[in-house]
Amino acid sequence: MSSLAKSHRSVAANAIYGLLNPIPFGLFVGALILDITYANTAVMLWMKSAAWLLVIGLLFAVIPRLINLAQVWVTSRRFATRADRLDFWLNLLAIIAAIFNAFVHTRDAYAVVPASVWLSLCTVILLSISHILIAMQPATAGGYVHD
Repeated sequence: MSSLAKSHRSVAANAIYGLLNPIPFGLFVGALILDITYANTAVMLWMKSAAWLLVIGLLFAVIPRLINLAQVWVTSRRFATRADRLDFWLNLLAIIAAIFNAFVHTRDAYAVVPASVWLSLCTVILLSISHILIAMQPATAGGYVHD
């Protein structure tokens, strides 16, 4: 996000966003690893653990998205870059994929395998693209401001 957009944003909102935004990514990567492990071993512990990681990741994903929604689309709409908006949409699509994945995990254990791995992979890829997109933005003139 540009330095001009940073100056119009709440410091507390940026701090909460910066603290909570990486948590869902780690939880969704963990769910992907556990889904792959379950697909290879058929031990139900891995499927149940992946379901818990998905739910916790979804709970942690809501607050940063609400802050991002307010900052990109409401308060500093004029200063938000194209990458900021694309980051919002990619994260929203990843959350939708994770919600569908959570519903897939409510099925019988043997009916979970193909869909859960693909939805977890889709979630992680969307979040990875959004993180790479934000990381590739040019640094601000006054130094790098981490979001």
